[in-house]
Amino acid sequence: MKVIDTNDEGLRTIIHDYPRVLAKFTSENCSVCDLLAPPFEQFSVDARFLSTVFLRLDADENPVARKMMDTKVAPFFVSYCRGRLMECDTLRTEQEVLEMLTQLQSCTDAVEVEE
Repeated sequence: MKVIDTNDEGLRTIIHDYPRVLAKFTSENCSVCDLLAPPFEQFSVDARFLSTVFLRLDADENPVARKMMDTKVAPFFVSYCRGRLMECDTLRTEQEVLEMLTQLQSCTDAVEVEE
């Protein structure tokens, strides 16, 4: 599945419709956002993460994300497992994004085994 462009309202709906969601808040004039765009796209079609929905949102439309990005000058990522917030942080490297994805995978896998 490719990256879906959405807004806060779409995010609230999608996190309840899918077991794994990784949201990236980005903005113009953010060089780290531009740097992480290609790997984020690649992760979205990677076989390891096919059950994860990848979202891209405009940080200017979200006060919390905008504040974090203004402070740290990096995209703000949020992971959700079965509608619950798991992690949120500004990430600067492809490796950090991969680590957040790996954490998200293990969370959902553990939940699926319990059911």
